[in-house]
Amino acid sequence: MTTAIITGSCGLIGSESVRFMVSQGFQVVGIDNNMRSYFLGEYASTDWNRKLLQEAHNHQYFHHNMDIRDRASVEKLFACFSTDIDLIIHTAAQPSHEWAEKDPHTDFTVNANGTLALLEATRLYCPNAVFIFTSTNKVYGDTPNSLPLQELETRWEIDPNHVYYQGIDERMSIDNSKHSLYGASKLAADILVQEYGKFFDMKTACFRGGCLTGPAHSGTELHGFLSYLMKCTITGTPYSIFGYKGKQVRDNIHSNDLVNAFYHFYQNPRCGEVYNIGGSRHSNCSVLEAITICETIANKKLDYTYVDNHRAGDHIWYISNVNKFRDHFPDWEYKYGLSDILKDIYHAQIDRLGL
Repeated sequence: MTTAIITGSCGLIGSESVRFMVSQGFQVVGIDNNMRSYFLGEYASTDWNRKLLQEAHNHQYFHHNMDIRDRASVEKLFACFSTDIDLIIHTAAQPSHEWAEKDPHTDFTVNANGTLALLEATRLYCPNAVFIFTSTNKVYGDTPNSLPLQELETRWEIDPNHVYYQGIDERMSIDNSKHSLYGASKLAADILVQEYGKFFDMKTACFRGGCLTGPAHSGTELHGFLSYLMKCTITGTPYSIFGYKGKQVRDNIHSNDLVNAFYHFYQNPRCGEVYNIGGSRHSNCSVLEAITICETIANKKLDYTYVDNHRAGDHIWYISNVNKFRDHFPDWEYKYGLSDILKDIYHAQIDRLGL
C-alpha cells in the first residue's frame, strides 16, 4: 500500500493531511509526540485529536510517539516503510515567536535539525518520494512592514496600484530584516528543503503559509489566531490585542484548502520549489474585523483590551500572492472563504467545549 509519513500528525495541518490522504487511499504513518502542549500549555494539547484519528482510521493510520530530532529513530522508521513511502508531509514545529525567545536551542533543534533529520532519512530510504514542508511567511522577517501602508477605519491597507496589492509573492527578500528567532529557525529549515531539492534532485517544496487555520486547531494566545479568538468569544475569556491598533491584516487559509494544494503538488511535483500560500485577497481580515465576525457568529460580545505593544517581528499587513502556485496548478481552487472558516471553527469549538 502507498504510504505517507506525516509529522505533527495530530496538529491542525497534520491531522487534516491524515484525513485527506486516508481518503485518497494512503496508509498514513503519523509522527507526533504532543510537544505542542509543552510549548503552549495544556489547552494546546493535540492528544484529543490523536484519539479521534486512531478511532476513525485504525486500519490506515499508524501513530508513532516520536521526536523528529531523534535521528536514529526517524531513520529506523523510514527504513521499515522505505519501499512504500511515496509522500512526506512535514508539519511538526515549534510554532511561537514568544516561546522561541525563552529557549532558542529547543526552537532551533526542533525546527531546523528536525527537518534535516527528515530530509536525510528521505534521501537515504525513499529519495523518489515527494517531500512537502509547511514553512511560514515569517521567513520574510519584518520586510513587509516597509511597504507603504495606509491606515483605514478597520485595517491597514496598501495602495491598489502597488505591485504587492494582490499579495506578497516569492520575490520578496528574506535578507536584512528582523525575523524573530522562530522565523530564523523556520528559514533555516526552508533553505534546507530547497537545497535537498536542488542539490539532490529531490521532489521537495516549501509552502510559505499565511495564517493556517481550521476546526482542528488547538489555538492559544501564542499561536492560532482565529481559533483562539473564537474560543475567547464563546467562553467570555478576556482577549488582548497586541499593537498596531488591532488593524493588522492577515490572510487566512482553511486547512483543507492547504492540504488540497499539497495533493496537487504531489500529483505533479517539482524539485526545490517555493510557494507563498494563504487566503490571499480571497480570505483576509484585520484583528478588529475578525472580532466583528466572531461576535456575529457566536452572538456574543468579546471582552477584549488593547495592549499598545506589538510582538517582535510581527507583520502589520500580510496577504499572500498565490499566483505562482495557481500558474503551476490551475485546477486548484479555494473551497472556503473567511466566513466559512470561522463558522467551521465555531461549531468545532462548541462541540469540543461541550456547549
